[in-house]
Amino acid sequence: MKNIKVFLLESNDEFRKNLREYFQTATSFELLGDTDDGMMGLEMIEQKMPDVIVSGMVLKNLDGVGVLEGIRSRRLGVKSIVTGHFIEDTIINQVLAKGASYYLLRPVSPETVAARILSLFGNDGNDNAAVALTRELHDKRRMDSLDERISAIFISIGIPPHIKGYNYLREGIKMAVVKPAVINNVTKELYPGIAEKFETSASKVERAIRHAIEVAWNRGRVEAINSVFGVRVYIGNEKPTNSEFIALVADKLILDGFI
Repeated sequence: MKNIKVFLLESNDEFRKNLREYFQTATSFELLGDTDDGMMGLEMIEQKMPDVIVSGMVLKNLDGVGVLEGIRSRRLGVKSIVTGHFIEDTIINQVLAKGASYYLLRPVSPETVAARILSLFGNDGNDNAAVALTRELHDKRRMDSLDERISAIFISIGIPPHIKGYNYLREGIKMAVVKPAVINNVTKELYPGIAEKFETSASKVERAIRHAIEVAWNRGRVEAINSVFGVRVYIGNEKPTNSEFIALVADKLILDGFI
């Protein structure tokens, strides 16, 4: 299946970086380059001949409308998606009249931009790509929702977000939700996996997670902890091991449908 060749024109450094990182790794796309200069971008478009460009409205030397006019006058046959903060109908209509297939109001995510690109090529043999992106978007939304649920649990039981163990513990729970068997291999798989993501050591991960759990229990939030799970799991100062706590929360989330 042929990848869709994309070129980016964007003056906002952070947004261009986000788009660049996404299209460099996303399935079914090939990023040919990016620039914040409309005039230079037009020359590069003619040289590289992408399938589609994603352009902002405000660019150096030549704005987004000028780029669209240049593509049309040079008969390059490149499809265009424009993003911007302008909400006036006259501006949006002008952009569409100049040849843009979509005008996307910002803020807009790279995933949404990619979905619009795939819709432009839906009749060109990219049905599998559309399915892949839909699955990717679904997985991302599921993981975002999982993050939010874990954070809510931590807040309710008294694990503060400023300690290192907070993020390590959350990552460990996510790993156990996605792959429950990992809880049986904490030392050789779970801790090293967390350590790799956060560029630290497995031993530091283990200690930080243990500290995070101790903080919650030292705050005397046992009743809140039991209420999270709907049953009386712990009594008094009784405290779980790292793996027991991760497994307990992961099982609760799996039962709640986060898989």
